[in-house]
Amino acid sequence: MAANRRSRKRGPRPAAVRGGAALLTGLAAVSALTALTGCSGDDSPSSVASKAASAAQSVGAQATAAASSLASEASEAFSSATAEVGRKLDGIEGGVDAKGDVKLGTPTADGDRSAVEVTVENSVDSTKSFAVEVDFKDSGGKLLDSVLVTVTDVPAGKTAKAIARSHRALSGEVKAEAARAVRY
Repeated sequence: MAANRRSRKRGPRPAAVRGGAALLTGLAAVSALTALTGCSGDDSPSSVASKAASAAQSVGAQATAAASSLASEASEAFSSATAEVGRKLDGIEGGVDAKGDVKLGTPTADGDRSAVEVTVENSVDSTKSFAVEVDFKDSGGKLLDSVLVTVTDVPAGKTAKAIARSHRALSGEVKAEAARAVRY
C-alpha cells in the first residue's frame, strides 16, 4: 500500500510549499553568512556589509527564480486545462455545432470564483445533451480560464440551465463567452 502512495503522480506543489522552500534557502544563506563572519578575521563594518549584500543578492536571485518557476507552472497548468477542454469536445462522436443554441448570463462572484449561468435550447425533435466550452476573459479580451459544462438529456423543444464556474479565483471585470458548443 505504501508503494502505491509513492508511485502516485502528484500535481504541482502549492505556492506556499514552494515559497516556504525559498524562505528556508534564504534563511540558510543568512545563517551561513553569520557563521562565516563570526569565524573570519575581518569583522570590519564594510566587510560585514559586503557579505550581507552578497547574501541578499543570492536570496533575491533565488526568490526571482522561484517566482518565475511558479508563473511558468501556472501557465503550463492553464494551457493543459484549456487543451483538455478542447480534447473533450473533439472526442464527442456524432456531435453538431450548437453554439447558436447557447446563451450565457452575466458572470457573478461565486465565493472566490466566477460563475455564469448557461442556458441551452434543444431545437431538434429528440432529447439531446450539450457540451459547452465557456471562456472567462478580462475586459481586454485576455483569456483567464476555460471550463467545460455539460447539460444532459434536454427534451426536444425545451431549454435547460447549468452553471459554469471558473477553476480558480479571477480578478477584475470578468466576461464570459461560449467559445464552442456541441449538441449530441
